[in-house]
Amino acid sequence: MSSSDTHDGAPKPRRSTAGRGRPASGRGAPADKDIRPPLRRVTALFRRHRRWVVALVAAACLLGAVNVVSPFLLRAIIDRALPDKNAALISYLAGGMIVAALAGAGLGVVTTWLANLIGQRVMHELRVQVFTHLQRMSLLYYVRTRPGELQSRIANDVGGVENVVANTAASAVQNATSAAAVGVAALVMSWKLALICLAVVPLFLLAAIRLGSQRRGIARRRQGQLANLTAIVEEGLSVAGMLLATTMGRRAALAQRFTTESQALADSEMRAAMSGKWLLSTRRASLTMVPAVVYWVAGLAFAHGAVVISIGTAVAFTSMLNRLVGPASALQGLGLQVSTSMALFGRIFEVLDEPVDIVEKPTARALPAVAGDVRFDGVGFRYADDQPWTLDGIDLHVPPGTTTALVGETGSGKTTLGYLVARLVDPGRGAVRIDGVDLRDLRLDAVSGAVGLVSQDTYLFHDTVRANLLFGAPDASQEQVEAACRAARIHDLVVSLPDGYDTVVGARGHRFSGGERQRLAIARMILRDPPVLVLDEATSALDNETERAVQAALDELSRGRTTIAIAHRLSTVRHADQIVVLDRGRIVERGTHDELITLGGRYARLAAGVWGAGPGETPADEAAADPTRTGVRSRPDQ
Repeated sequence: MSSSDTHDGAPKPRRSTAGRGRPASGRGAPADKDIRPPLRRVTALFRRHRRWVVALVAAACLLGAVNVVSPFLLRAIIDRALPDKNAALISYLAGGMIVAALAGAGLGVVTTWLANLIGQRVMHELRVQVFTHLQRMSLLYYVRTRPGELQSRIANDVGGVENVVANTAASAVQNATSAAAVGVAALVMSWKLALICLAVVPLFLLAAIRLGSQRRGIARRRQGQLANLTAIVEEGLSVAGMLLATTMGRRAALAQRFTTESQALADSEMRAAMSGKWLLSTRRASLTMVPAVVYWVAGLAFAHGAVVISIGTAVAFTSMLNRLVGPASALQGLGLQVSTSMALFGRIFEVLDEPVDIVEKPTARALPAVAGDVRFDGVGFRYADDQPWTLDGIDLHVPPGTTTALVGETGSGKTTLGYLVARLVDPGRGAVRIDGVDLRDLRLDAVSGAVGLVSQDTYLFHDTVRANLLFGAPDASQEQVEAACRAARIHDLVVSLPDGYDTVVGARGHRFSGGERQRLAIARMILRDPPVLVLDEATSALDNETERAVQAALDELSRGRTTIAIAHRLSTVRHADQIVVLDRGRIVERGTHDELITLGGRYARLAAGVWGAGPGETPADEAAADPTRTGVRSRPDQ
């Protein structure tokens, strides 16, 4: 059974769409779609740091002014100090050039520090904003989105923007102010030569604007391919992915898939690297040829006996233009980088614009004391507007401290019903209430504090046993941790490990067996101590001996709590206070085990043909307990 099949009624990733009219998030947005966010939205990221931005601009302007001092001092040396053989003036002017160079170096460090400070703060806030927004997304978003895609958005997209904002911002401000200062100084020194030499700048700016649109498209395709590659790495190099590829003999196919995506990414990288190189080379050559034009004009004037400009002005002017080559080259390259970064900003804002399904109302409140009375009032739910109702017209009351078992065939809506109690999804019709209060009127932390979920897919972080247990109750003492593990029948195993509770569990807890991971999850839930408990096939696919230990831990966990158990073992169902039978999203039967067996309806048929033996039972035991039973399947029903 596939992982998607284990959640009845859940949408399949290949069929779903990523939100309202969006493409499937599993593959990301179309790689060739150029989404350019409004510039004001990008600049709004810097609004909180405007004081630092003003300081950066001021330092950069001062740096630009300092950088153009030396050419004027050089002109004075050539035209005044050398002809007059004034040693003192030469010394003063040369000393001024040294001071200007030292001041420029110091101001360069200051502007770099300010730009990186602003950039890192903005990127930190953006990363946190994206991560926090993704955490607020409902379960539906994660069902239809590959984990590698989300990692790529945070690591690759935000990381790509970080390079521009944090590292390139300093260069952009410095070079922009330096270029402006050089342009003004050139006009002051010789406006005629300046107009001739600077005439080529607008032409290159127009070409750069056209090139920017092209590079945005390339960047968007590149990031989409990078997201695909990240997803393949995430899926293929995980423990589960490695086991699947090896046992299915598909390692070569997976490697070929990686090779294909890597080649596509390499092609995009080549296009990005070569895009605009002819323009950059032509512009660089043009700027370096400008001094030759200056010397040519000045030389013709001297050759014909006309003094248009002095020798000092010619030398100083070319020196100043040489100072323009670096900033102009950097600015055009930075302009192309900024155009690329706009595509990355578009992908980031695309994530931030994803609607949040589970929203906490401004008037949301907490429950001072939770009795655990759960009620479904006319609940209907479907995973998408164009899909049929997974649940329809559910009216169900689970009294405090009782156990309700949900049974039914795969796709009947059992797991979805459990998700509604934990508010992983919200109903499209009706309401789910705890102690008479609609879950949508409660704070999210109140719901998570009142309802605990133990699923068949136990997740453990790559951390120590203690850290995984304390994730549910950070303030629990070591004595409480050990007591919870004893109740979950896992303490003896943990203390037998080389590092005891400080043992690292490994990726997704694969150091432990499935039953051991389940008992660790149960111990974590015991520490959290929720009044309402949802057991989503917590003992599925376990052998009888392992299930016996896990079931004993679950019995300990369920004692005194309101429990909703998605059941697959007859032993679990038989002792429930009420059994609810679902079929195609509707309740078709309810009652105790004996009542439903006597009724001889759908429950009796399920008991006869689907469930496996429970802890301490054999198929023969179950058949004896239920004369209508005609066969047993080892794989439990959903």
